[in-house]
Amino acid sequence: MLFLVLGRGKTGSFVADVAKERGHGVRVVGEEANRDGSAITSTFLGQFDAVIDFTTPDAVLPNMRACLATGAHMVVGTTGWHTHLKDIRALAEKRNAGLVYGSNFSIGVQALYKIAHEMAQAAPGFKFSITETHHAEKTDSPSGTALALKHALETANPHLNVPIESKREGDTPGIHVIDARTDSDLIELRHESFSRRGFAEGAIRAAEWIATRQGVFEFRDVYEQFD
Repeated sequence: MLFLVLGRGKTGSFVADVAKERGHGVRVVGEEANRDGSAITSTFLGQFDAVIDFTTPDAVLPNMRACLATGAHMVVGTTGWHTHLKDIRALAEKRNAGLVYGSNFSIGVQALYKIAHEMAQAAPGFKFSITETHHAEKTDSPSGTALALKHALETANPHLNVPIESKREGDTPGIHVIDARTDSDLIELRHESFSRRGFAEGAIRAAEWIATRQGVFEFRDVYEQFD
């Protein structure tokens, strides 16, 4: 397959490398060459099997609208746009496009969501909190993953109001820690990414999957279907 990667950041570059390792062709377009989605045309997109976006919250919406309007197949790992999901879904469905989106494309984090949901149900009376740490260049805060964990906990136990502490330091790919505590004990659930490879592999597998499909899907709902 031939993939277009939007974003020359660290994760986008890793995605391109992993795609090549899996035998795919790749073209990378940075934000400097694609202001407000200006480089995205139907003619240009026609050569690609799927588009993968790892840009910024400011760039992702113009990119999504430009791509999906042509009926393209797209994977979006950028966060900070989910309040526009209703409009994006309507556009994708109108144009018979394909979209997989997610706050985190790591398979390990998908397991974390499930465990967090179960823990909130199994530990009534505990107070929960989330601490997330990412690299200093990450622009959105809290992270999309932390917000998804908060949602998983509060959906499982509507009595919870889970605070999030965000830290931005160094080159940390991502650490998420859930604390559940009472006056007498503590349960701690931690996920640490050692590199961006886990995100990249998940994104490429999602692109392989969506390339032949239409509709809008969240990564956590479909990743178990990947080959």
